[in-house]
Amino acid sequence: MTAAAVPRVLVWRHGRTAWNAEGRFQGQLDPPLDEVGRDQAARAAAQLAAVLPREGTVVVSSDLQRAAATAAALVPLLGIPLRTDPRLRELDLGSWQGLTRQEVAERHPGQYADWVAGRPVLGRGSEEPDEVAHRALAALGDVPDAEVAVLVTHGGTGLRLLESLLGLGRDSRRLLGSLGNCAWSELLQQSGRWRLVRHNQSVDLAGADGATGGSAAVGAVAGVVPVGADGRAAADGQPGGSSTDADAVL
Repeated sequence: MTAAAVPRVLVWRHGRTAWNAEGRFQGQLDPPLDEVGRDQAARAAAQLAAVLPREGTVVVSSDLQRAAATAAALVPLLGIPLRTDPRLRELDLGSWQGLTRQEVAERHPGQYADWVAGRPVLGRGSEEPDEVAHRALAALGDVPDAEVAVLVTHGGTGLRLLESLLGLGRDSRRLLGSLGNCAWSELLQQSGRWRLVRHNQSVDLAGADGATGGSAAVGAVAGVVPVGADGRAAADGQPGGSSTDADAVL
């Protein structure tokens, strides 16, 4: 949808935090990676470093620590510096930040019902999705010339960015499943348009936390994202993943 100085973009979500595991909305609050998240970041970084050009990759991360720590696992393997950009932060979720799904459902039942149904959520003092997409696109537009840009971001912001690059409107948002913790999507720019070539890829972490990630092969076909009974994608966007991860489906 927009031109950039790079022909190939990876949108990479941060590893797991304790709040992800608890089903607590993080938004722009700043909890760190937990032990599982640090392991996810290390494993994913090793896999990505094996297929990314060392001299042609730029890594830009949200400045929130869960994203920056994920990105920090990759840049030493490539021998490149880490850039941070606050425009890649997660959505500001207003009054929902720091609350679990259950707490939101109890305190704000109307808002929660709208969120579950995929309708706009009014009255929580949060950013609008279009505002989030605009700032993420601006961050991508300022990436210096490179073969590949790795944007390390968050569940909600990453999905808004993917939708915008692919020209998907509000009515099309359920076509893409959510990014799981430490999962990434890849896009190629061809003839001025973006094409999604991989979605929700991740290292197979079976045994790390009892959950299975997406495809273990970077070159594999993008995985199928399961949809729950309420019509929303599974919370971490991956088969067998945790159903508690609130930020994955913003």
